[in-house]
Amino acid sequence: MPIATVNPANGETLRTYDALGAEEIERRLATAEETFRTYRTTSFAERARLMHRAADLLDADQDTIGGVMTTEMGKPVKQARAEAAKCAKSMRWYADHAAGLLADELPADSDVKDSGASRVLVRYRPLGPVLAVMPWNFPLWQVIRFAAPALMAGNVGLLKHASNVPQTALYLEDLFRRAGFPEGCFQTLLIGSGAVEAVLRDPRVRAATLTGSEPAGRAVASVAGDEIKKTVLELGGSDPYVVMPSADVDRAARTAVTARVQNNGQSCIAAKRFIVHTDVFDAFAERFTAGMAALKVGDPMDEDTDVGPLSSEQGRRDLEELVDDAVENGANVLCGGERPEGLGERGWYYAPTVLADITPEMRVHQEETFGPVATLYRAADLDEALALANDTPFGLSSNVWTRDESEIDRFVRDLEAGAVYVNGMTASHAAFPFGGVKRSGYGRELAEHGIREFCNITTVWHGA
Repeated sequence: MPIATVNPANGETLRTYDALGAEEIERRLATAEETFRTYRTTSFAERARLMHRAADLLDADQDTIGGVMTTEMGKPVKQARAEAAKCAKSMRWYADHAAGLLADELPADSDVKDSGASRVLVRYRPLGPVLAVMPWNFPLWQVIRFAAPALMAGNVGLLKHASNVPQTALYLEDLFRRAGFPEGCFQTLLIGSGAVEAVLRDPRVRAATLTGSEPAGRAVASVAGDEIKKTVLELGGSDPYVVMPSADVDRAARTAVTARVQNNGQSCIAAKRFIVHTDVFDAFAERFTAGMAALKVGDPMDEDTDVGPLSSEQGRRDLEELVDDAVENGANVLCGGERPEGLGERGWYYAPTVLADITPEMRVHQEETFGPVATLYRAADLDEALALANDTPFGLSSNVWTRDESEIDRFVRDLEAGAVYVNGMTASHAAFPFGGVKRSGYGRELAEHGIREFCNITTVWHGA
């Protein structure tokens, strides 16, 4: 895949870039290692000062970088600006909290005495250069949620971004440079996927984090395992959105529309499978389908657009194949199911779609729909709702709508997911851990869990 900005709204190639050669990759790896030796000794106060400066610059750049993201991957520009604002807010959160999150821990006095020590502490020390292999769907946020904690912990970052968002990738390197971070603290590697293995195997790279597809996760985890290097993986998701009889059905249906089509439906944590109790199924289906059908699909640079194009022609083909397979096997199309008239030939658009009467034989029952396509299921009771929610190889997040506390307790206990959102839609926040189970990956980003993933957790024992 070429490293290029291709506008998904019209298929026009705007800029192309040459991949870095072996000599330049070596120079950047050497720079990262050299910078780490000194950056690791900087104070939390100094790192926080730099991170706050980077956040201020990002806030000032919202309009510019928002337009770049929209041009590169197609999200509505108002959502792109919101993504930039979220990144700046999260950078400030880590700047303000990192020192506390990584403060030395003192075990209980009784345990210290039992070990024969006079004093014991647990210290969090940085690992070194960390390679981040990142996707295009949230081209700023996916990177910042790694970079902010990693840099605040004293690590340095190497970014291999998706090949279709090179301008965003280069902007990130420039952002940290302008903020005053030492040269080599954060570097973008414009390389293809074929060059990742050599970088990951380099002994100067101490760990890796990847957000992306299952195959990409397997490839990185396999190489890292061979090299015995720590990894964090955030992979796909097919999140359930369960609506029970006691729910506010109107609110659940309105929220469901946003939960499915945020970022043009191209989000790992977007709700994708809507599992509705039979008592409220018809009411929910009617409201949800009407909301999906009413969305404005169009130019992502238009402030009034709700859904822009998919990021690539291949992405749209993949989505169409899933829908076609479902229809051929008996699914009922309640709305959408086609390319929007007048748009579909010019760019990579697909109409917001609701599919009902899903059966296990359909590919869409097990595979992730990465685009504005929702699947609708009817559940007879709580047990069937749970069974349907867990009948997926993924386990990233989940959404449950009910006012019944006993049902909430049961869902929280039994849902196989990294998060359970009750009476609301899944979102990410710097203060809360983020990640999944099953084929959605392992490890956690954000919160104290995320900043500690790439630390050497060191026991320091002092004899009596």
